[in-house]
Amino acid sequence: MGVRDLSVLLGVILIIAMLIIPLPPAMLDFLIIINIALALLIILVAMNTQEPLQFSIFPTLLLLVTLFRLGLNVSTTRSILGNAEAGNVIETFGNFVVGGNALVGFVVFLILIVIQFLVITKGAERVSEVGARFTLDAMPGKQMSIDADLNAGMISDIEAKERREKIEKEADFYGSMDGASKFVKGDAIAGIVIVIINLIFGLIIGMMQMGMSLADSATTFTLLTVGDGLVSQIPALLISTATGIIVTRAASKGSLGLDISNQILAYPYMLYITGGTILLLGMVTPISPIFTFPIGLLIVVGGYFLSKNEKAAKLEESSTEEEETSEDLKSPESVINLLQIDPIEFEFGYGLIPLADANQGGDLLDRVVMIRRQMALELGMIVPVIRIRDNIQLQPNEYTIKIKGNEIAKGELLLDHYMAMSPGVDDESIVGVHTVEPAFGLPALWIGEDMKEQAELSGYTVVDPPSVVSTHLTEVIKRHAHELLGRQETKQLVDHLKETYPALVEEVTPGSLSIGEIQKVLTNLLKESISIRNLPIIFETLADYGPMTKDMDLVTEYVRQSLSRQISKQMTVPGEPMYVITLTGAVEKRIADSVQQTEHGNFLSMDPNESQRILESAATETDRLSQMGQIPVILCSPAVRMYVRQMLERYLPHVPILSYNELEADVEVQSVGVVNVE
Repeated sequence: MGVRDLSVLLGVILIIAMLIIPLPPAMLDFLIIINIALALLIILVAMNTQEPLQFSIFPTLLLLVTLFRLGLNVSTTRSILGNAEAGNVIETFGNFVVGGNALVGFVVFLILIVIQFLVITKGAERVSEVGARFTLDAMPGKQMSIDADLNAGMISDIEAKERREKIEKEADFYGSMDGASKFVKGDAIAGIVIVIINLIFGLIIGMMQMGMSLADSATTFTLLTVGDGLVSQIPALLISTATGIIVTRAASKGSLGLDISNQILAYPYMLYITGGTILLLGMVTPISPIFTFPIGLLIVVGGYFLSKNEKAAKLEESSTEEEETSEDLKSPESVINLLQIDPIEFEFGYGLIPLADANQGGDLLDRVVMIRRQMALELGMIVPVIRIRDNIQLQPNEYTIKIKGNEIAKGELLLDHYMAMSPGVDDESIVGVHTVEPAFGLPALWIGEDMKEQAELSGYTVVDPPSVVSTHLTEVIKRHAHELLGRQETKQLVDHLKETYPALVEEVTPGSLSIGEIQKVLTNLLKESISIRNLPIIFETLADYGPMTKDMDLVTEYVRQSLSRQISKQMTVPGEPMYVITLTGAVEKRIADSVQQTEHGNFLSMDPNESQRILESAATETDRLSQMGQIPVILCSPAVRMYVRQMLERYLPHVPILSYNELEADVEVQSVGVVNVE
């Protein structure tokens, strides 16, 4: 335990001791001076903090200081009523304020109490309560603002995390201040009660036990009571003021004194008006010019020098900006920054700005946040920050989606229309602008608001433009998820898994497999729309088969078989069999015989004419199954699955290809087609 920790503990023990053990007057003098110094230190620190969180210990400190002051009140009351004395400090304060007139001193003291209780304490309490309420109410909006800045690329992930932590701390701070301000109010009430007790019981004890006359008793105990109240209430007044400063202070770049001087003196011409008004008062009213002229002239002269300095500062600032701009253009960093390529970019024409502008009701940034969360749940990967920007080179209603700088998809929106997709049977009464749904390539219509209800009654699927964009963006991310998972992203996933499964991660990497090899397996899974969220099972399989081979495509096959329950659930519809297309034994044999084994892995080397016949047969069967309204799935043996995938992925990229080992035993399989080249 350090010296600082020990000193705080000893201070708390001293407070408890003051409540129980009578203290000599000299000790009371010492503690009273400490109380005043501590209160002065707290208000000075409060004035020099730039934001409330820099003095985050204030609520707890407020409680301890209040308890210390109440302990002093108990000790001084015991000394006043017991011995009719309370040390040199209290007596000096009493004599100074009373000034030979007990009644005037008592009135001055009451005014001080009223100022603290009704003005500062009540105001600080109310501000604390409102500050806590509004801080909590504003938390969701601030969180959304952080997510929007993150998605727009204005801040990094680390900065977003720091800002979220700051918001949480602010909420805790203002909540604590709301409670701590109640102690300030209670302390003010206790001070009034203690004064009344000291006066009433002091008179009684002075006359009945100490043999004083009524006048002597009133003078003595009024002096001591007023002195005790002053040495107690002056620090209390400082602490209450510090409380008000803390809870009313907005974040700034300087201390309170600097902010006051900068903001009040920010308008020199207002000083001219103020100084002129003071001078006018001395000339047209009976107020003596001796008082008004010096003050008015001082204010006017101050305004003149401030306006002069302001013009010089503006000239210097403009020249500095020009120098910085020229230096930035010449610096090598300005060129290096141009080499940065964003993983995902969403660019749109100026006509689609309302989609992203929250002031115009646009919720695109919020939708992007939800897309990233959806991808984390569905695919198990962290989608990089999606940069959203306008591009004047695009058509007004056009947008593009880029992956690593290359345009992947594009679309066009009509903001004042709805997209209606036919249920299969077109209704001729539904008229609109013909278009194509960008995510799935389905024919659709752009219809107006007046046609929306009729289209919905006719069975059309009607969506608004923001939903069209978010669906398109979601599908693009799903299809290209394997391109977005690099080594750095893989390292983040591994580090996150290591927090809960350290032994499993240490067995796989860096001993058996490198980050690049793990990335190869994960991208193979994402390429075929297999979620990598269940990383523990994936790493269990990597630990088992990683040391046996360096062919990551083969290791991927073992991982897929370990994920059989997940794949079966993903590919089946509850209550319905899985309709599949199988390969004949002859086709599988020809594929297996065409596999070439090398030291760098295995690959398929088949006669082009023969592979073309297999491809045509597979395409015919999948088209026939699609026309029947079923999702085509090709099922083959585990030995040839990845080679069948290599053969068909370029021409049938969205057709799932499964092996028998990737299906659970309880999955009902119904073959509805066969790939045959005979």
